[in-house]
Amino acid sequence: MYNFLADVIVLVHLAFVSFVVVGQLLILVGILLRWQWIRNAWFRCVHLLSILFVAFEYVFGITCPLTDLEYYLRGLDGTTTEDAEFMVRLLRELMFYPPETAPILIICACVFAGLVVLTFIIAPPRFRRRKAAAASAIAAEPARLDV
Repeated sequence: MYNFLADVIVLVHLAFVSFVVVGQLLILVGILLRWQWIRNAWFRCVHLLSILFVAFEYVFGITCPLTDLEYYLRGLDGTTTEDAEFMVRLLRELMFYPPETAPILIICACVFAGLVVLTFIIAPPRFRRRKAAAASAIAAEPARLDV
């Protein structure tokens, strides 16, 4: 049971990585094609915070909480990552690299975070504002006295 939950965590981890990478690709294409949805404030802010979190982890040598959770669940089941199913091991190979590549990964994470920040500046998200007409209509409504 715990091994299955650990496999699910690997899938969640992959979804997170995919969100960061594919999200940035879509933002870049969206800037060129003038897609308006790429300026969605929720999407852009969550995307920015995600890559900043990843860069912070790399720079300070912090293990991702999802990785820690996966190891913990596998430990409860008495297994290791080598005991995982073939597809899970393959996904892990896509996401994790040998420790000797750490300096390169730190640079890549920081450059990628810089790219996300740059696109955040070039094509900033649009935050919804309260419509002026609705606000003025509420303000213009006569006060009602219930006597």
